[in-house]
Amino acid sequence: MKYVDFKKFTDERGAQPIYLFEGDDAYFREKGEAMLKSTYVQEPTLDFAAFDGASLKGDGIKQLADAWNSFPFISERRMVRVNEFYPTEKDYEAYLKTLFENPPQGGMLVIVNSSKAKTGHAVLSKKPNVTHVDCGRADEETVQKWIRITCKRAGVFADGATCAKISAYCVQDMSRVAGETEKLICYCQATNTQYLTDEIVDLLVYPDAEYKIYELANTIYRKNLGAYTRIANELMTKGFNELALLSSLASYFRNLYEVSILKGGDKEVAATLGIKEYAAKKKREEAAKFGDGLLRIYNDVYTAISDAKCGKITFPSAWKTVTTRLFFGN
Repeated sequence: MKYVDFKKFTDERGAQPIYLFEGDDAYFREKGEAMLKSTYVQEPTLDFAAFDGASLKGDGIKQLADAWNSFPFISERRMVRVNEFYPTEKDYEAYLKTLFENPPQGGMLVIVNSSKAKTGHAVLSKKPNVTHVDCGRADEETVQKWIRITCKRAGVFADGATCAKISAYCVQDMSRVAGETEKLICYCQATNTQYLTDEIVDLLVYPDAEYKIYELANTIYRKNLGAYTRIANELMTKGFNELALLSSLASYFRNLYEVSILKGGDKEVAATLGIKEYAAKKKREEAAKFGDGLLRIYNDVYTAISDAKCGKITFPSAWKTVTTRLFFGN
């Protein structure tokens, strides 16, 4: 299941014997573990044990098994957490299989891994009695759903468009999304505001630099020089200089161009780039706006950077040159 469905699942099903939090989003992994611990472990000193998976090899896994096989003292469950645990199939068969098939009563094993098992290691997500929670970097749709549900639980209503704005401003970085959402909820509660609006989001949430680059690039597509200048000047006040702006634009358009020349559907493109299918779809839609002009735009920006680095022109001049080419041609 996705992490966004984890709390509902836990509320409905109660404690499970084995949890596997797996994925590259540290926020989801940490929050999942913390929620289980606060719910089922009333006395952490006696009923919680932690292990480093990298140190558990061969007979060392017996320590983990023994800790998990112990009864809780005071708490509802005895929780044993192990980080980055990737046992081989041979070690699983020798030390864990029996416990996975018949989990100890009162015990809870929580495995927290940042990546999936490599070839030759046991695929824990497919083992018996394992509740697998996908903690991969969330796509826009998942983040928006998380924002909407979190606001609803706090008694604040947020529609799809407003949730999408928060997600975009934070470029789907869950650590920042969580912090900004908490701030917005506190504001609404303090001001007795039941509905979270775009105006409140714009008042309290500053868009991430990556999102501002996205906005800057789209002013080129729309040929809106005024908006382009305003966003660039705003970024200049936030620590960017001409080189940083040019480099960010070059990276942005290079990525879009690479997406535009890939063959196949969204699923195939996503597999090639190692991203979610939804993200691939959005990138292809963005690339399509610029059409055949993508490579020319990238070349204009890259050439200006090269000329400045070679000393032919200064970086401020390179920025002006790029602006002129993008909006008025050569």
